[in-house]
Amino acid sequence: MTSRILLADDDNAIRTVLSKALAQEGYEVRATTNVATLSKWVREGEGDLVLSDVYMGDDCVFDALPAMRAARPNLPIIVLSAQSTVATALSASGAGAYDYLPKPFDLEILLATVQRALDSAPDARTRAQASKAAKEEKLPLIGRSAAMQEVYRVMARVAGTDLTVLIEGESGTGKERVARTIHESGRRAAAPFVTVSLAGVASAQIDRDLFGPGGKFEQAKGGTLFLEDLDEMPTDAQTRLAGMLHSDEPNERPNVRIVAAAQRNLAALVRQGSFRQDLFYRLNVVAIRLPPLRDRLDDVDDLARAFLVRVKREGLPEKSIDNAAIERLKAHNFPGNVRELENLLRRAATMSPAQVIGAREISEELGQAAREELVVEEAADGLETAVNRRLAGEFAAASPGLPASGLYDRLLAEVERPLITQALSATRGNQIKAASVLGINRNTLRKKIQTLGIRTGRGD
Repeated sequence: MTSRILLADDDNAIRTVLSKALAQEGYEVRATTNVATLSKWVREGEGDLVLSDVYMGDDCVFDALPAMRAARPNLPIIVLSAQSTVATALSASGAGAYDYLPKPFDLEILLATVQRALDSAPDARTRAQASKAAKEEKLPLIGRSAAMQEVYRVMARVAGTDLTVLIEGESGTGKERVARTIHESGRRAAAPFVTVSLAGVASAQIDRDLFGPGGKFEQAKGGTLFLEDLDEMPTDAQTRLAGMLHSDEPNERPNVRIVAAAQRNLAALVRQGSFRQDLFYRLNVVAIRLPPLRDRLDDVDDLARAFLVRVKREGLPEKSIDNAAIERLKAHNFPGNVRELENLLRRAATMSPAQVIGAREISEELGQAAREELVVEEAADGLETAVNRRLAGEFAAASPGLPASGLYDRLLAEVERPLITQALSATRGNQIKAASVLGINRNTLRKKIQTLGIRTGRGD
């Protein structure tokens, strides 16, 4: 079916040029010189795409775009403007335009943008999927996989009780969301849900933060206290917490339900001697193990579409996602789990001009995320962990294919260059001392300096 373009511009020469160029590409064109007529056509359901100048007479198309978007939310709108400033670009984006092109424009770029915009418009199936996602986004937890069904079954059994629950799962799997859902589904739902992180908390601080006047236990009275990061809790603080939870003193045993969470397996930490056994058994009354996203990839479709509904509610552009993009997401390992998926889609919804996010946009976001994560993680994690994640990003970015040949040498150079540079800097360019620090022969060091093109600052 031939697509119809609604063209609005009060410059006769531009209307003529664009009408002919679009017609030669096989489009039907309906042109006008004013915003009022364009708005009327849009309200009446005319056209598959709008191509409009910003100012026509005394009218500004930006004033009409919100009403157009409300009447036709899936209609791509491309704005043209001779006033090519950052303010114009921001106004176009804020008003919901698909894209903004400055005048004078390159005709080939404009035609390519029109085609891309039409290709990105959601079809009936995509709109139906978006409608389903809007309903599911309201659910506290999303996922139909077998792994999540087991989580739901345990939650259903314990929600109406006061049993202590221990939730284990990697970072980003949704432990707090599970804890909050248990609270909101139980008989304490009307009372407070209070969260406290135990990572790095000292014994004295436990007294103040948890059991002191106005502390977390007092704040959560009658409700639920969610203890996060149990596996990061220092041993002395574990001892103090275990003693308090065992206490028979009424003022130290307030009326609260405890739900606790840990990223690492606490039973394994008990065996290693880094977590108190008595505290573990005190908290591990009912255990829920949240699966990482890589073990529930069947849920990526529902999660991705629901997250796009959520970001729209937050004020970001309304977007949908096609099936090719979903398959590209499923090929990713998701070390950051559900949180990584949500943040990735938030970026894609913001940065992509397309109404429908495709595989190309997802691949671009995955590549950018891998590069950004490497900078942060190398500073926070051990080198082996950083390298593993760096490699995971390489293979994910190349999926469904493989990285380019020479990966070993490329990665080795990335590690060797800063290592040798730092050693030389610390020894003020003394290669004998640097070789000693590195534990390699001086001749080997000299060869690597030459091969890697490292400047020593000493002329040698």
